Order: sequence, then structure tokens, then C-alpha cells
Amino acid sequence: MQCFSQLTPPTAVTHAVSLPFLSASANNLVVAKTSLLQIYSFKSVISNAIEQDAGIPNGHDRRTSGFKGQGRDRVQTTKLVLIAQYDLSGTIIGLGRVKTLKSTSGGEAVLVALKDAKLSLIEWDPERYSISTISVHLYERDDIQVAPWALDDAQCVNQLTTDPSSRCAALKFGARHVAILPFHQAGDELVMDDFDGGVSEDQSRLTHSSHKQTNGDSHHSTPYRGSFVLSMLALDPGLMHVVHLGFLHEYREPTFGVLSSRLAASSALHDRRNVLSYAVYTLDLEQRASTTLLSVANLPYDIHTILPLSVPIGGALLVGCNELIHVDQAGKANGIAVNDFARRNTSFPLPSQPELALRLEGCTIEHLGSSNGDMLIILRSGELAILRFRIDGRSVSGLSVRLIQEQSGGHLLSAAASCTAGVGRGRIFVGSEENDSVVIGWTSRSTKLKRQRSVVESNEHADAMLLDLDDDEEEAEDEDDLYFNDKPDAQLSAQPTSSPTDTEIDEYSFRIHDSLVNMAPLGSLIVMEAQSSVLTDPSSLEDAPNELELVVSTGHRKAGKLTKLRMGISPPIKHRFDLGNVQAAWSVVVKNLTAESSLPTDDYDGVIVTSIVTDAGEEQSHAYTLLTEPPTELLESDFDSSAGATIALGTLSGGTRIVQVLKNEIRAYEDDLSLAQIFPISEDPTPEDPRIVAASFAEPYLLLLRDDSKTMLLKADDAGELEEVEQGDRLSSTGWLSISLFDDSNDVFRLAGEEEEADDEGSSVLMFLLNVNGGLQIYKASDLSRSVYSANGLSFLPPFLSEEFMIRRSSAREPLVEILVAELGDTVTKSPYLILRSANDDVTIYNPYQSAIEGASNSSLRFAKISALGLSKLVTSKVAEDQNYPIQKLRAIQDVGGYSTVFRSGVLPCMVLKIASAAMQIIPLKNASMKSFASFHTPDCQRGYLSVDDLGVISAASFPLNADFSTGWLAETLLSGKDIAVFDYHTVTDRYVLGVSDISEYKLPEDELHPEWVHEDTQFLPQIEQGSIQIFTPSSGTITDTYPLDSGEVVMCIKTMSLEVSENTHIRRSLIVVGTSFILGEDLGTKGRIYIFDIIEVVPDPELPETSRKLKLIAKEEVKGAVTSLSEVGTEGFLLVAQGQKCMVRGLKEDGTLLPVAFIDAQCYISVVKELKASGLCIIADAVKGVWLTGYLEDPYQLRLFGKSAQHFEVVAAEFLPHGKDLYIVVGDAEGEMHVFQFDPHNPKSLTGQRLLHLSNFNTGAYPTTMTLLAGHPSTDPLANGRETSISSDDTPTSLHQILVTSQNGAFSLLSSLSPSAYRTLAALQAYLTNTLPHPLGLNPRAYRSAEADNTVGGRVMLDGDVLKRWKELGSWKRAEGMARAGVDAEWEFEALLEGVWL
Repeated sequence: MQCFSQLTPPTAVTHAVSLPFLSASANNLVVAKTSLLQIYSFKSVISNAIEQDAGIPNGHDRRTSGFKGQGRDRVQTTKLVLIAQYDLSGTIIGLGRVKTLKSTSGGEAVLVALKDAKLSLIEWDPERYSISTISVHLYERDDIQVAPWALDDAQCVNQLTTDPSSRCAALKFGARHVAILPFHQAGDELVMDDFDGGVSEDQSRLTHSSHKQTNGDSHHSTPYRGSFVLSMLALDPGLMHVVHLGFLHEYREPTFGVLSSRLAASSALHDRRNVLSYAVYTLDLEQRASTTLLSVANLPYDIHTILPLSVPIGGALLVGCNELIHVDQAGKANGIAVNDFARRNTSFPLPSQPELALRLEGCTIEHLGSSNGDMLIILRSGELAILRFRIDGRSVSGLSVRLIQEQSGGHLLSAAASCTAGVGRGRIFVGSEENDSVVIGWTSRSTKLKRQRSVVESNEHADAMLLDLDDDEEEAEDEDDLYFNDKPDAQLSAQPTSSPTDTEIDEYSFRIHDSLVNMAPLGSLIVMEAQSSVLTDPSSLEDAPNELELVVSTGHRKAGKLTKLRMGISPPIKHRFDLGNVQAAWSVVVKNLTAESSLPTDDYDGVIVTSIVTDAGEEQSHAYTLLTEPPTELLESDFDSSAGATIALGTLSGGTRIVQVLKNEIRAYEDDLSLAQIFPISEDPTPEDPRIVAASFAEPYLLLLRDDSKTMLLKADDAGELEEVEQGDRLSSTGWLSISLFDDSNDVFRLAGEEEEADDEGSSVLMFLLNVNGGLQIYKASDLSRSVYSANGLSFLPPFLSEEFMIRRSSAREPLVEILVAELGDTVTKSPYLILRSANDDVTIYNPYQSAIEGASNSSLRFAKISALGLSKLVTSKVAEDQNYPIQKLRAIQDVGGYSTVFRSGVLPCMVLKIASAAMQIIPLKNASMKSFASFHTPDCQRGYLSVDDLGVISAASFPLNADFSTGWLAETLLSGKDIAVFDYHTVTDRYVLGVSDISEYKLPEDELHPEWVHEDTQFLPQIEQGSIQIFTPSSGTITDTYPLDSGEVVMCIKTMSLEVSENTHIRRSLIVVGTSFILGEDLGTKGRIYIFDIIEVVPDPELPETSRKLKLIAKEEVKGAVTSLSEVGTEGFLLVAQGQKCMVRGLKEDGTLLPVAFIDAQCYISVVKELKASGLCIIADAVKGVWLTGYLEDPYQLRLFGKSAQHFEVVAAEFLPHGKDLYIVVGDAEGEMHVFQFDPHNPKSLTGQRLLHLSNFNTGAYPTTMTLLAGHPSTDPLANGRETSISSDDTPTSLHQILVTSQNGAFSLLSSLSPSAYRTLAALQAYLTNTLPHPLGLNPRAYRSAEADNTVGGRVMLDGDVLKRWKELGSWKRAEGMARAGVDAEWEFEALLEGVWL
């Protein structure tokens, strides 16, 4: 009984499309990351050119990219802003842009293709500020597969292509089928619903229950017509093997080109060099027929892509591995060979540029948008090149290619691109699965020289530009953009088209505007304690750490990195102040002081104000100067420490008045801390008078909440004096629980009213009040006579909140206790959010938006709940009952490391963080319980924060400069620029041992049987990997030693093991074991080597003290077959080696040889070997037969087979999962499915243990790379705490293990064991959520996760944690219904169970 949960979202971008999605005038980017769909908009900001040159790598640091520089040009930069994202129950294989006749938003629609022949048509719904699924189309009927031997859809490469004029879309699926989905066009007279053409019927499913009009025509209930399926052989009998297809531009009818072959792919190159043909077909959508327009035969076999070209070029570009061929609308072909291999591979006539030596495998080509049709080529290595067409009249007469030099941005990218999309004038989005996805901008160098400005003029112009440009304004701003190409068409077309020499200046120059962080593909992983000591056995139950760090290799080739990850933040403490039993603290900027004053006079914080409780129980407030170390109290100022406890501290009157809120009065100080005013809350103070319990500041207002649930509003006049503002009857007669002021200067809420003068001070300040019934009331601070917005249903926490929302027949309200409206974001963009805290410290966040609903009130303000913030045990479910915590636990801080964020104090403190290009995150703080937070900015702790712990000690901390929070985890790059295949950590020396791969050219060796190999007649040599073993020192961040390997030898595995080094003394030592393989081609036998190294201490370089450690070779042995996996085994210090088709146990002898002591023959390639620590039980998994369970015996030495799987599948990762007395084996295959096996020799179906029982399987949708068994944790069943609950328990609480899974798409996942009672409860919850929650794109989570398998023992299905984590998306009344369905009385019981499926 297990549950699979995705901890972080995928980061590898697979598809992208640019279109106006949110509205007709919007410019949006829709990005697909396997099972994640994201919608972005663009924002222009002003950045410094120095940041692009050397300061900030690829624009990654979004916190400082908007800061002003000194002495350099300032340029306009395009940034990505995430609008929404959706986790899908499916794997995206294509995106298409469709312009429908009418949509609810006015923008265009997106057609999403998913694995297994599914299409979903979506559009933006402004009423709900979310996507809306128009239709779902399924093409999975059995009668489509006409031949019983035909391949399954999952085994075929499916492809989506859309007509440029949005007349139809085509989904090529299966071996030879294509589904055509037509769309209604203006002027349609016929409806095809009743037409019967004798082909497969439409298999679309309308998901709109209302069938509302989307095209403006009464007889068109949908924007699409009935779809139909055609066989490619029906189009042309010669289309036996379709390679690629695409719709072409500038045709009156939908027309697409097909690249196909009559023969299957073969290694007989001499006989099958020119087997491909390119044909163009036009579709008659009404008759469901096609006509062949042209055909070009005898094309090179290595062409793999059709790229349709728009005007002025037209036709299609055929992309091969060694050549580019253009075919125009008349069938005329022109091409160019880009390396020396092209003439060997084809007899097709091609002009050649062999000096380019380009490899076009995996390249991506995108239009540059210029009028001469130039195109950008992104090679697999990340290099950039320009493709230019020579145009004679209206036809293309030739092609030329030129590489972009490094100084012009030709080496900006480090890895291959997976997709590209033009996102505006001079901007291209480049998605990647191996590196960060980026937005690059280009310009013409001649244009830059002509429009060059002086530094002063450029800075003055940049200062005058608006940072947030509307779409209409952006086009005008581009005229003054330094990176905009406005060269006249005639001048562009007059450029030479022949291949330029290297001495010429590149016409185009590129730079990076913004990036999306990508950690894919994830490689080797080690689990470490937070104190940076490795866990030699992460699965050990003893001394299991509460906080873990993960170190993982990410990226590929030059984009490779070594990255450290943590689930929470534990920033280094810069200062620690013990100033008594502090309850809260604030920092103050003190200005306008005389020269005699001892306080600082700049923008840094100079004073700390504390609220303390003495040992006698007396409440006091003190002020300390920060000029001394430690801080000393300001005794000579007017600050009175005996005035009582400080409730809040803030500034008014432009920072010239420091306002201290006490329980019974308000004190205002000048900016030199001299007392200016005392404002009592009552004229004749008595002990029975109400006390102030909360306060909120917004220039020029101060809002107070008293303990009698009444409010007071004070306003500072021009002189800074505080005066009370008269309240209306309704405001004064209502009881309030929480208050918040917000200055809506950008009019996001649009509640200011037309009668208010825009320049009135405080006219944009809004009061957000939470009444005792859980309702929301919004008042204008300038007019308290009436509320401008009222939402009485707030406490139900609905997914969408409006004034009209109300549940009349439910009492299941969330006990809300605090409300806060604050801006969240970074320097790119900031937006206000409504943040709520409940009595159990759960945080709920709403995003305000504007959308008028027909028949609703005058206000168009709506609130959308932000989903998938997580039900982490580090964030929720544990509540502090201590009364010492303040009533206001939410604290907004404007600048912490460049972020505007909100901290929540309490037993489990956390931080709400929003990055412009990433989703909202709630990040736990890995500290003790915190009473208070405040901003802190000093020279040695810039843009940091103060925190007060349970002991009353103040700590000052700041974020690491290279930290990234895009995934919700803290990610720090330790090393970059290395292609790290595998690595491990050596605990004794605190060093990482890396297996690094580089690319080198391969020359044929000297061979007596092949003397002709010596004289190769080509300079374009093939490339192979060249491995090396390196030592990385984390303290210095440098490589300190390298052990090179032979040519063609690559590192396959590295493990740190405690091996026995002496047969006589049995001494054991921590050594590095390395397995390698020689990759030289399929015609040569594979061999490998086993290396054993020790890291010894040597005399370091005096200038480089980190070079004190070197690798020392202890043993080296060459074996037959590749060494693919290593593991420690037994208790005597031996190692288990997977070499070729055998698994062998070896021992290290004193003479440096490896003695085999036991082996087992697997008969095929072994992918995984692992031992359950010190148990002798071993997993052996191979690439064909499945998984084996073996046992290692030490007396006598032998490896014995216990059981194996009955099914055959390709295993890529495997791990043990012990659960009490039961032993499970979890296996991940190449199809992304997770299989659970059990070894149970007492079960009759296991044949006395010879067959592993296949209990369940689960589709993860991602290729797994590693599995790591984590330490067991106590059962989260509420009965484990001895509390009575409605959940029945039929098992004893035990320690439950978890498996951490990494995937090729950059996602981390967790597979958790569950007790039977927890499983039954969560299974009921999952069934309820699956039927209740709306699922994006109309997909079915149950169908997505299920996989076909022979479950002969009837095992229970694995639970889907991605569905369970959406529990908080439901409103409170829906959650109450779900608890009733599952038989649970209290919600905390659910949350306690859900804690067990996350780290």
C-alpha cells in the first residue's frame, strides 16, 4: 500500500507556442513541461548592460535585474511573468495555435495533443481567470487499428500540426493514421455533421455542458466541425513510413507536406541513401478527400523535419542531419550541404559548405522575423547560426549558412533546444530539456551603429521609459530599443547571400533577456544531513535526520551542474542579539540627525526597537543603536521603555514620523527619535478601557483594532500630527477579527471611485476587514460611510470568491483569524494578494482580478484561490497554543533579498514567496519556533530580516546570493560547466568525486587487418565521449585533481565504499570505486574497467590550500563487458559489481588485485544492482527480463537466486521498500511506469518465492533516473499519538520508509508506504476528489495513472498524491462533505495522514 507524490514540478520545456491567449491584444506564451502547462505574459523592464556582459549569468538573478547600474548603458529587457499553471493528468506531445471565430476572452485557442492520441481544445475564461476546456477528442477505438500486427499507439511517434489559417488541425498517430479536426470559418454555409464519407466517425467529446455559443452563429454550437480519421495509405499508397508532416502557408485550401519513405530505415546505406520523398497534398474538408499537388523524390535518408515557411520565402525547408533543402510551391528544390558527410550520404545535387562542419542532429530552426526570411539555427551544442535564402525574383535560388561568432552571442546557449517560439519583434523563446530555457533578443549590428546614443543620453531615455509596457505601447517603444532591428527592407535584401568570411562582422547580435530555471535531466543523487555530512545509509532507521539536503547532478554537456537542494530555508545567521526576553522586534531607519548624534545617517537601519517581558512579568519596550557591537540601549532619547509593550511600529509622513503603537496609546517620534505626539485611545484612561491588539500602516493612515473588536482609524496631517477619522455607523457597530490597510496606488482592485480626486493623499488606501462572522468588508479610508465591497462567504474559502457567493445550507466555515493584503513579487513584477490565516495556522491566498459577470453587482472584482500551495507537514497542521504568540502572525516585508514577501510566525514558521516566472510558493523556515519577523538592512546584512525565537533571542539573516526558489526548494549551484555523469561524496575528506564526460574527436586506430584506416579522407571526424575522474572541493568551489581515462572510456558508476584492504588485519577504509566502459562502436566488443582510488593528503600549493588532497590509484582491473553498477555487499567489506552479463562479488587484496568470490549470470545487460544494507538481499535488474531478487551468503560465498519477475520490461531504476516484516521491490521502467513487487514465499502464487508477486503498477508520466531509499519515519496515523479518532486501526504503527525518485524531466517525486488504515482513508478521499475537482483539459487522473498489467495477486492500486494534495482547493463545505464520505470527524486527521506522503 503506497502513495506516489510529485514533490517539485517538471522543469524541462518540451513544447511552446506564442499567441494572443488572454485577450485579442495580449502577447502570451504557452509552455508545456511534459505534464505541466504554463501560461506566461511578457513585461519590459530597464536593466543595465553591464549585467548582460559580466555581472549576472543569463539574467538569472531576477531580484537585482531591475537595479540601477553605474556608468553603463541601460537597455530594455523582456521578462517572463507567469499567469497560471496547471498540472495535467497526461503527457503533452504537442501544442497548436487555433484562431476560432469567437472566444470568451477575444483571444485565440490552444490545441493540446497528449500521449495516446488525445486532443484538448482550450481557451481563456476571463470570468474565472482560468483556462476553459472547449472539447476533448479521443482516437483510441479498436477498429482504427486495421492490422492485428500494427504497433500500439504508445509505441509510435505522434505529431500535431495546425493549419496557419486555423482551418483545421492534423494529429498523426499510430503507424499510418491521421486525424483531421476542421474548424469553422467565417462564411461557412454547410455543416458536416450529417455527412457520411465512408471513413471513421468523429470521436470527439464536448465538455461544455451548456453548449454555449462560441462562434457567434446560431447553428454552430462548437468552434469545430466533426473530425475524421484517414489512413495515410488512402492519401497515397506510397506513404508506407511517414517521417514528418506539416501544414504549409499561402494555400487557399488546407495543404500539408509529408516526408515519407517506401522502405523502412536500414543500415544498408549504400542501397538506401535516397529513399525519402516529399509530397504536398491539399485537403477538401467537405468531401474528406485529398489531391496530390507535387512530389520530390530521391531525397537524402537523414532528413527528419519539415519546416513550413511563410512569405517572402514560402514552401518548406527540409532539415537533415547533414543538409538543408528548400522546396518551393512549384516543387523546385535548392539546398546546401553543411559538412563533408553530405556528399557520401546522398546523390541529391547540393552545393556544399564543408568548412562549416555543422552537425544538424537535434537542431532547431526559427524565423527571425526579418523581411528577407533569415532564420536562426540552434545546434545541438547550443551554437547559433544564420540561414539565409538567395532570392531571384519570386523564387529561391540558393541557401547559405554562417555561424555566429562568440562576441556576437553565438555561444550564449550551452545545450540543445527542444522548441522555439517567436514572442515578438526581435524576441525568441528557446525551450530546452538540457539547459535553462531562455528568451533571447537579436538586433542588426548596422542598425545599432546607426542608432547608437551616448551613455548619458541612453540613461536619460531609459529613466523616462515605463517599466510596465502595454502591448500597444511596446511596439512604439521598440522604435527606441537598442536591440530592435528596424533596417529597411531594401537594405536587408541587399546584403550578400554568399558565405561570408570569418573576418567579416556578424550582421546579427544576440543576448539573453530572461530564463526559466531547468534542473533536467536529473542524474546521480546523494542524500546529506543539513550539517553537510553525507548519510552513508539514507535508509537507516537509527538517528534519522529531520532535515535533509540533496546534492544532484543536473543538465547535460556544457550545461551540466552540481546542485544542492533543500526543502526549507536556513540562511546563515549574520548577527545574534540577546537583549532579554524579546517578544517582537522592529528595525528603524533614522534620518536628519545632527553631527553630534551617534546614530547612522544613511538609508541603513540604525535602531532596533524591542518589546520584552521582564522576569517580573512587566512589559517594556527598548530602543538600541546598531552602531555598537553589541547594540546598546538609547538612554538619552525620548524613547520611554516603561510605556509598555509595543504592538506595532511603522513610519508615516514620508518616513519623517516614527509611530509606536502601544496597548493604550500611540506615540509619534521625529526622525531623530525625539517625541512629537502622544495620542491616547481614550480621554480618561482606566484599566477597563479597551486595549489595542493589532495595527496596520498605509500612508497617511494608521488602522487600529481593539480587544473589543472595534476599530480606530488615524490620519497624519501635513504637519505629521495624528487625528482620528470619524467612522460610519455600520463600521463602528460591527465586530471585527482582523484588519489590514493597503495602498492601491495602481488601482488593481478598482474600488477607488470616479468621484475621488486622483491626487488626493490617501485616496487609494483601502481597508480590508474580517468580521466576526468570517465575512470580508472593504472600505475606502477616505470615506468610511459605506463599504465598497462585501463578500460574506469568505470563510467558506471557495475556489472563486465574489460578492454574490454564499452557501446557505452549510455551517462548515473555516475559522479565519487573520487577514492581510500585501504585495508579493520581485523586482520584475509585484501584485497584491489577499492572504488569510485560519485558527490552525493554515495559509490561504487569493489573487484579485477583474471580470464582470452578467447580472452581478456593479463591482467586477473577483478573487481566485491559488491552488497547489501544498499540505506540507513543515507548513501546516501543527498549531501553537501558546498565548505568547501575537494575534498578528503574518508580517509583510517589502524587500528581503529583492523579494516582497510575507512571513508567518509560529511553531512552524514559513515564508510566502512569488517569483515572476514561477508559481506562488510557501517555503518553510528551518528554524525553531518564531515569535516575530521584521526587515533588516545594514551594511553587513543587506536586504535581510530579523527573527525572534522562542527564547527571545533576535537573529539577523539574509538569503544566499546564488539561491533559487523557482521549484519551491532552495537550490544552490555548487559547480557548473561540467557534464557530470555520476558522482559520490567522500565523507572523510569532505570532497566530491565526479565522473565527468567531455567530447573528443575519434580517429580510427591502427589495425593490421585494416591498413586503410590510417588514411582517412575526411577532416570531419565523428565525436565520442572522453571520461575523467575529478575531485571537487565544495569549500573553494574548484576542481583540485583530475585522473584522465583512455580515449572512448566513460564513467558508468561511482560509489564510496568501506572496503577491507587487508586479508590479514581486516582493516577497512573508505575508498572510491569507479566502473567504466569503452564505447567504440557496435562492431567492437565492449570492455570495461574497475578502478579503486583513495583520497590521500599531499603538500598543497602555497597559493591554493585546497589542493591538499589527491587521488591515489589502489587497484585497476580490466573486465569483459561494461561495468554498469556497483554496490557494497555483505559485512566483510566486499563489493558487488555488474560487469557485462554477470554480477560478481569481489574482494580487494593487499597486492591491489580484485579477487572474485561469487557470481551469478544474468545473460543480458544489467542496469541496477543494490543491496539492502547489511542484509545480503540484492536487487539485480536488467534491460530485458525485469528484476531479480538474490541473496549473498558468506559461508560459503555464493549468490543465490530467490525470485524474479514474471513480466519482461526494461528496468532503469529499482529500490527496496521494506514495510514491517514485508519486503517490497519498486521498479521504474523505460515507459515511466512504477511497478511494485513483493517477495512472499508463503503465498502459493509465488511458487515458493520463485516468482515475485506483481502487486500494482502506476504511470508516473516521466522517465525515472534514480531511486533512493530514505530513512523510516514514524507512522502518521493519528492513533500513533494515542488520541481517539474515528479512523479504525487494524495494524500496529510502524516506521514507514519512503523512496525519493528523480526523473529525466527535472521533477522530484516520493513514494511512501502507508498503513492499512491510512490507505483506506486516503483512498476514499482520492475517490471523492477525483469525482469532485475540475480537471484541466478534461483529463481523467484515474485513467492516466492506471497501466495495463497482469496483477495476478490482486494488489491494491497505488494512490495518487497529486490528487490528494489538491484537498485545500475545495471550499470548506466541500471538505466537510469529503470528510463525511471518508468517515472522518476532524480535518486534522486528514492532514495528519497527508503528512506521510511528503518529506
